[in-house]
Amino acid sequence: MYTLKKFIRYYGPYKTVFFLDLFCAAIISMVDLAFPQILRILTATIFREEPSRILKALLPIGAALLIMYLIQSFCVYYVGYQGHMMGAKMEGDMRRQLFDHYEKLSFSYYDQNNSGQMMSKLVSDLFDISEFAHHGPENLFISLIKIVGSFVFLFLINWRLAIPLLILVFVMFMFSMRQNKRMQETFMDNRKKIGDVNSSLQDTLAGIRVVQSFANENVEREKFGKSNHAFLCSKNANYRCMGNFMGWNRFFQGMMYLVTLVFGGWLIARGKMNAGDLAMYALYIGIFVSPIQILVELIEMMQKGFSGFRRFLEVMETEPEIVNAPNAEPLKNVKGEVSYEDVSFHYSDDETLVLDHISFKIPAGRSIALVGPSGSGKTTICSLLPRFYDATGGRITVDGQDVRKLTLESLRNQIGLVQQDIYLFGGSIKENIAYGKPSASMDEIIDAAKKANIHDFIMSLPDGYDTFVGERGTRLSGGQKQRISIARVFLKNPPILILDEATSALDNESERWIQKSLEELSKNRTTITIAHRLSTIRNADEILVVADNGIAERGTHEELLARNGIYAQYYQMS
Repeated sequence: MYTLKKFIRYYGPYKTVFFLDLFCAAIISMVDLAFPQILRILTATIFREEPSRILKALLPIGAALLIMYLIQSFCVYYVGYQGHMMGAKMEGDMRRQLFDHYEKLSFSYYDQNNSGQMMSKLVSDLFDISEFAHHGPENLFISLIKIVGSFVFLFLINWRLAIPLLILVFVMFMFSMRQNKRMQETFMDNRKKIGDVNSSLQDTLAGIRVVQSFANENVEREKFGKSNHAFLCSKNANYRCMGNFMGWNRFFQGMMYLVTLVFGGWLIARGKMNAGDLAMYALYIGIFVSPIQILVELIEMMQKGFSGFRRFLEVMETEPEIVNAPNAEPLKNVKGEVSYEDVSFHYSDDETLVLDHISFKIPAGRSIALVGPSGSGKTTICSLLPRFYDATGGRITVDGQDVRKLTLESLRNQIGLVQQDIYLFGGSIKENIAYGKPSASMDEIIDAAKKANIHDFIMSLPDGYDTFVGERGTRLSGGQKQRISIARVFLKNPPILILDEATSALDNESERWIQKSLEELSKNRTTITIAHRLSTIRNADEILVVADNGIAERGTHEELLARNGIYAQYYQMS
């Protein structure tokens, strides 16, 4: 019931269309129910009169039936068009909400969940929800009207024959309820397994260059084959359950015809029913059986839709770990003073400390560098500043204001991030640079590119700034992608800058170009640099050596060399 209540809310914006859809469905059903009754009345009255009176009555009867079926046809059109559009709009609403919620979820959610499963929830799950949103209420309404209407007429024609049919329907209903739970389980398992298929596919295609460079197509084929086979096994269990469900329901429907023929024949033989009424009974049984078949198919559709909707709710009811505080204020007039005060951190699903009582201060416009072994917590220190994660102890301030008391948007707008792993979006170079400031003019984009030392290269391309970069920027070299990402930050023009190993994966020539761009970018900005190549941080105002979850050494380049400690050992090895 909880899931159903949540689902019904999505009909809210489309109440008018929904009720008109049900009204049209009711008319469609009543027209179907009316014809056998009209035929029964005519055969008992007018069609027993003289030929001249019959011929005279045919024109108005035909006209009335024509109007009736024209109205029914219009109702079918409305249900087929507007009803489907209602479902599509509901699907669009859910997809937009799900996408918006994905964007709100914290990094910890993405650390623990697979993007293939997320895509499955966004696409295939919501399609089945849309189909059920339209066909579910409409088919249920049509079926109930036909079943109830047929039973009323069956009781009116001969109540003795209607009673065993009613008993059969009750047995059929109880059987369907028993099968319902099993079908729920198989459809939910289907959802998970197709998500695994999507995950395997996405993983292989994203890493296709690595796959082919290692000639490991067979390895990936085997991995995909396992997830594909698991989905096939899940489908097998699902279809076996469905086949069992539909087969028995068809048997019960056959029993209705059997009871009608045998018990009806017995009633005729005993003089408690006439042959004409039995023929009429057969017509209503046909009308009665048809919606039962629709209900059987509806249960399948409902299970698909509800299993998808439950997965949708799982995401929508996942609260982001990082949210604005109730009294959060925007960060304004930023000078750029950053302070870490006794900061500790561990991940939400692991109590092991990644950072333990870290403290340091960066005056506005000054720079610090973080060095240390992989896994020592350097990137984590940087991730806490824009609140990609929240510190579990202590606090971090910008210009004396606790970052947890600032609005996320205003905080992150004041921080520029250049990483080793560059992500370029599918589109043009111009669009990727403008990502730093979507409202930027072309002159601003060109100015940012010049500051990043990438303008001349862009102008050498046939399409210039309109050049398509390929998926994830695959048509560009590592150095070119890095300079585009730096141009993005130039355009954003933030007072605080984080450089996370921005040159570690580049060749020497590219590094010189990038280092020149980064030096220009860092001027008059508060800068935190993570670097493995110590030559790139010699001029930092302060260097922090991070080891064993804390700061082992700190000082300038010269001071740390003179101390002859960990930093000096790193420098001698580089």
